[in-house]
Amino acid sequence: MAFAPLTDLSAARILVSNDDGVDAEGLALLAEVARTLSEDVWVVAPERERSGAAHALTLHEPLRVQQRDARTFAVSGTPTDCVLVAVNHLMKDKAPDLVLSGVNRGANLGEDVHYSGTVAAALEGTLLGLRAIALSQVIEGALADPYAVARARAGALIRQACARPWGRNVLLNINFPACAPEAVTGVELTRQGKRKIGDDIQERFDPRGRSYLWIGPQRSEDRFAAGTDLEASCRGAITVTPIGIDMTDVPTLAALAGGV
Repeated sequence: MAFAPLTDLSAARILVSNDDGVDAEGLALLAEVARTLSEDVWVVAPERERSGAAHALTLHEPLRVQQRDARTFAVSGTPTDCVLVAVNHLMKDKAPDLVLSGVNRGANLGEDVHYSGTVAAALEGTLLGLRAIALSQVIEGALADPYAVARARAGALIRQACARPWGRNVLLNINFPACAPEAVTGVELTRQGKRKIGDDIQERFDPRGRSYLWIGPQRSEDRFAAGTDLEASCRGAITVTPIGIDMTDVPTLAALAGGV
């Protein structure tokens, strides 16, 4: 089954969340964009940065919710917690028509999607049967406004995406390139590329001489595989990657049939 096209967002209820925290610049940007699409915009985000939290769910401690204004709330948990609390508690009278997560400070390309709290918030919306989009801004270089492309293009892209049908078990992962808006080469539908964080584990020592480990920023990545989000983003394109929540590998399922 697919979501029916949502061609008029003016009457839509929109939930905005992220993983950079309720006070993040990217969240404020996305909430501003959402309010150009609809007047019924809710913001429910972590009280502090939860980057790398992935799809973590808080089960062994209470969640605390602080109301910032009529439709803005800070939650003590993860991005996943925020979407659950929003949909099943704060907005239980009427579920959102659209979940927007971001705009993340930094890319969510390739295998980043497995670790990203930004993508996880959109994923939770998808699991709840809602249309959801994750949005991230690649940050490189010294641009005067690092979010310039997201600021210029997010609203129109959200409208265009919602006007198309897509599967109910799919979220859209959008990445804006690190360049000036006029340098964007286009919008491209891409598949997920390959890049892995965590290859550089650094051992350091605290003032008492005790060792500790730090996961470094080094990534092993393929920026040249045609058709991938990484390759297109490096060329200055806005990338749109549909991500399915069913991780079953159908070819392997068929290959194993009768032998297991």
